[in-house]
Amino acid sequence: MLDILERIHADSNDIGPMIALFDTLRPKRATDGARATANVRTLTQLLKGNLAHANALRDYARNLIASRRHSSLYTELGVLSNDGFFSELRTRIAYRMLPPALGNDYLDEALDQIVYKRTDYLWMRAVPAEDWLALLDVVIHSEQRASVPRGGQPYLGNLMLQGLLEAIRTLSYRVCAIGLEPRLTNFHTEMETYESPFMVQNFEVNAYLDAYQRKLAGQEVALADARHLLVMLDQCDAVINKIRKKALSQGTSIALTYLLVSLTQSMDRMRKLLVLVDVDQPGEADDHARRAEGIALALELIEAHNKKYMVGDLLRDNINLLARNVTENASHTGEHYVANTRRELGAMFFSAAGAGLIIGFMALFKILLSYLHAAPLVEAFLFSMNYSLGFVFIHLLHFTVATKQPAMTASRIASGLHSRDGRNIDIDSMAELCNKVLRTQVMAVLGNLAICIPTAWLIAMAWPRLTGHHLVSPEKAMHLLHDIDPIHAPTLIYAAIAGVCLFVAGLISGYYDNKALYTRWAQRIAQLRGLGRLLGQQRVQRLGVYLENNLGGLMGNFFFGILLGTMPFIGFVLGIPLDIRHVTFSSANFATAIVGLDHNVGWELVVTSVAGFLSIGIVNLLVSFGLALWVALRSRQVRFKQGWQLTKALGRRFRTGPISFLFGSKEASIALIEKVDP
Repeated sequence: MLDILERIHADSNDIGPMIALFDTLRPKRATDGARATANVRTLTQLLKGNLAHANALRDYARNLIASRRHSSLYTELGVLSNDGFFSELRTRIAYRMLPPALGNDYLDEALDQIVYKRTDYLWMRAVPAEDWLALLDVVIHSEQRASVPRGGQPYLGNLMLQGLLEAIRTLSYRVCAIGLEPRLTNFHTEMETYESPFMVQNFEVNAYLDAYQRKLAGQEVALADARHLLVMLDQCDAVINKIRKKALSQGTSIALTYLLVSLTQSMDRMRKLLVLVDVDQPGEADDHARRAEGIALALELIEAHNKKYMVGDLLRDNINLLARNVTENASHTGEHYVANTRRELGAMFFSAAGAGLIIGFMALFKILLSYLHAAPLVEAFLFSMNYSLGFVFIHLLHFTVATKQPAMTASRIASGLHSRDGRNIDIDSMAELCNKVLRTQVMAVLGNLAICIPTAWLIAMAWPRLTGHHLVSPEKAMHLLHDIDPIHAPTLIYAAIAGVCLFVAGLISGYYDNKALYTRWAQRIAQLRGLGRLLGQQRVQRLGVYLENNLGGLMGNFFFGILLGTMPFIGFVLGIPLDIRHVTFSSANFATAIVGLDHNVGWELVVTSVAGFLSIGIVNLLVSFGLALWVALRSRQVRFKQGWQLTKALGRRFRTGPISFLFGSKEASIALIEKVDP
């Protein structure tokens, strides 16, 4: 370290010595904060012991900064560009593979060369801010800072100040331009009726910066503090919050989400820069706080620099907001899958029973399609259409498939978990909601199985009377039973794959619900003149309203069928064992196989098979519910850590009343009915 300090020349513009100096501060492990702190303190002591080295380092650093433009450092690092989501994504992927060429014109390019490791921000953040300030004091010299007139330029000096002022002006124009984007103004029409706060802040910022420049030029100007500008930015934040709330009910898009993220980041950066340039902060305490803010901003810029080509950060910033809107629509749908009374539980049972009847025939059609022995791609298409059209038909008849509920109810639970601080969660209320969801799921599964199994059994029994032979041969029957064996076959793995398909179908459903709301399907369909002349305007309007409210359900069911039907074909193409196991179809196949064997089945095989399709159902529900809940929690930025407390609360409820836990209490049903209809 001392050798490097001796090689530093005050009039040098070579960045090599600065790179070497940072290499001596960098610990071998980025997480070794103690070693990094010790290195910084060692450098501070060396500079304190040799004033010539400190002066040379100060002048050398000043030359590096003066020879480079640095306003872009504050306006680009950590702030999304105006290129759009997909352009930014392509840029980051390309630069991760082949970084851009570096020059000597911009300070952020020097940063590329100095803190070139992607983990540098870790050890730099681990060093206490007081140690960085102590090092800064040694380099700048405290007597130099003390000589600056109070109320004049900040301690950073004109060298850094001009870049900060240019960055504030640039960010202000950017906020104004994004705030006037048609995607925002058309979505939030109040900005066209009243004066836009995005334009007002730009006018106020320009006036403030012009006065600031005149003051720096030596004119007598009464420069106000920056607090009124922060108020302007708060008004812009209020508009952004209104747009986000409206997006929860009217849908959103990737482009709109990207604009909101970029707008928020630009305003946050403006706030931090305004604090640094504000001259109306008398007192040593305010000066120390401002210096601490400068160190915090420097560390933030270094972290943003290390992560500027990270694809995951871009996805996280945008997808969380987008997923919030997608899962919000799913949570509204999930309210229909939560039964509060025994009457609602009974309605859920009959709704699931109707779906079980249809699935019994879908299982028949799949067996018949398998007898065609079509080419793999054709067979995958036929299986997909059998699943897709059957699930869509179930949705049109307002029946319920039990395994389709988790993706919806998970979002409903996540919306109940959300609180302002993410910590104050009422465990008893959440236990009550989870209990309602659980008993509704159990009732739906029972409804599916109670009708699906008898339907498949009756079809298999009637088939010989119609055709003269069993629906399945003994060999085929044993194959069907082997497919649901949870011990000697990878049945539960295939059930987990089906659970992933259920989860993906839930996301697809939420996506299309969001898309239908955002693009105003009901209004657009009502404007189709040709369809209006064919069906009548009132029918077209009803059709538009129906599709806007049910597009997610229809598309989710359709794509879920495609996922189920094509999964074995994907495994065939890739040469890996991929398949799916769904509880209702597995139970139907069980009934069909029993008839195909003329009921000559040992009790051990029956127990194994029943345990198999019940285990398939449990895995279907757990995987789809767990994934959906994880996405819903991440989208709301809720970190739920009370899982054990919630489990114990559910256990207490089960021990207190197992029947009411599974089927609800009669008293609660009566109380709710009286409350609704006194």
